[in-house]
Amino acid sequence: MVRAWAVVCALCLAGAASAQDSVPPVVTSEASVPGDGSTVGGAETALSGTYDLPEALHANASGPVETKLVGLVAKAHWVVQAVMAALALGFAAVLAVFLFKSVEFALAFARLRRAHRTVAAEPGLVALSGTCPLALTSQAVRDEAAQLPTVLSADLRAAVRERLDLRLDRIEAGAIRRLRSGSGLLASIGSVGPFIGLFGTVFGIMNSFLAIAETKTTNLSVVAPGIAEALLATGIGLVAAIPAVLLYNVVVRRVAAFRHALADARTELLLRFSRELDAHMREG
Repeated sequence: MVRAWAVVCALCLAGAASAQDSVPPVVTSEASVPGDGSTVGGAETALSGTYDLPEALHANASGPVETKLVGLVAKAHWVVQAVMAALALGFAAVLAVFLFKSVEFALAFARLRRAHRTVAAEPGLVALSGTCPLALTSQAVRDEAAQLPTVLSADLRAAVRERLDLRLDRIEAGAIRRLRSGSGLLASIGSVGPFIGLFGTVFGIMNSFLAIAETKTTNLSVVAPGIAEALLATGIGLVAAIPAVLLYNVVVRRVAAFRHALADARTELLLRFSRELDAHMREG
């Protein structure tokens, strides 16, 4: 029995040794596809990385990409170009209003200060020449003083003051209306400009999605130009709207300052007119 088990162990060890000395099978780099005679290079195909892409993608990827703003505007859709042109006109209008208002306010304040100095230098009722609001105010006060009746009662005095106040209010309203001219245009550009630019942005992004659907790819060379055009429209809208809003606020503040300065000079003339009424009543 012991001799039989020794023979079996020797046969097992001989089989294991023969298995280790055998050569492993060679695996070729080409594998056959069942049902087809063609072969696919496994490792070679995985490393090559060549794929069949749409021809439009190859053209956009290999061609030059426009990065200058002038080129983007020239190649943009006509709707986006129209939006940009409208916003450019709005910015030009804001610039024109800025230049005009700068000169107008400088002249208006200079004339008002000059007239106020003249009124302060001369006592009594003085009628200044010119079309300055303060000059017109002095002319109205002098005219009402010249038309005072011989006998002036309390009721008639109140009527004269009321009539003079109405004339002065009209003079002030006309001056303020002239100074506020153009502020409505600034308010319109400041409020509508961003929305016009947003419309161009929406249209440009829509074109980008259409380009994606046409080329069947999301490559940046296809999508980026349309998005850049869209963002450029929004940028031009902000460039037109922000200065318009700032300039509108400046106009409002300058008009308020002019009104206060005119009110101070008007109060001085009304005080002199009131003294003239008192003297006229004492004489009567």
